[in-house]
Amino acid sequence: MIDPVTLATIVEEAAAKALALWPGHGHAPRIWDKGHNDPVCEADLAVDSFLHDQLGALLPEAGWLSEESADDPARLERGLCWVVDPVDGTRDFVRGRPGWAVSVALVAAGRPIAAILAAPARDEVWLAMAGQGATRNGVPLVASQRMALSGARMPMDLRPPTEVDLVMVDKPNSIALRMAMVAAAEADLLATWRWGYEWDIAAAALIAQEAGALVTDAHGADLLFNKPDPRAFGVLVSAPVIHEAARALVSPATSKALRG
Repeated sequence: MIDPVTLATIVEEAAAKALALWPGHGHAPRIWDKGHNDPVCEADLAVDSFLHDQLGALLPEAGWLSEESADDPARLERGLCWVVDPVDGTRDFVRGRPGWAVSVALVAAGRPIAAILAAPARDEVWLAMAGQGATRNGVPLVASQRMALSGARMPMDLRPPTEVDLVMVDKPNSIALRMAMVAAAEADLLATWRWGYEWDIAAAALIAQEAGALVTDAHGADLLFNKPDPRAFGVLVSAPVIHEAARALVSPATSKALRG
């Protein structure tokens, strides 16, 4: 349907545009707050506009769902939809930290079929095509195969209050990159238990799945994309054997979050 090389070229060019505005290289992009401590900067909008034009030309029949674009319900009538986060991890971006990425997924019938993460500040390009595996910088990925939850590595700032011994590893602000860490066997578990958006996780979900990880929402249910309400309640990515134990571990926090 689409050439992965062409897709990668487009997304890497978009990522280069973001990198040219990144404070980590001494630039000072315009930054403002969308409300509720949700930062956005001119790189988000520049990348969004570029990808909308380029991906629209690549696959005109596909709909469009992006964090930085007004939602058009017409996407629900399309068989295909681009699901895009122009800069996932904006907080790291504006602080000059490398934990951000451009995230692009192509969704068909609720499932990602092509995905790419471009993280230029980390010199990383992650790519997956449904049924064809996942790569980082062209190297095939094999996800974590950890057999026990105790001792599992999880990207986090603080060790959670739990009796299970989890090992803290680096936590980029980008949720997509944290999910990809499981795909690369640099972490064994990634869990969130709050409402998030499809554009945050669609690309990384396919990358992790194609690498062999198990990916669900916080309840353990399958993730679906291009829904009328483009949200998901949490995400749970892990080595397959520990997934159910991880779901049980986060269940109290999940229930608490749903109660508000």
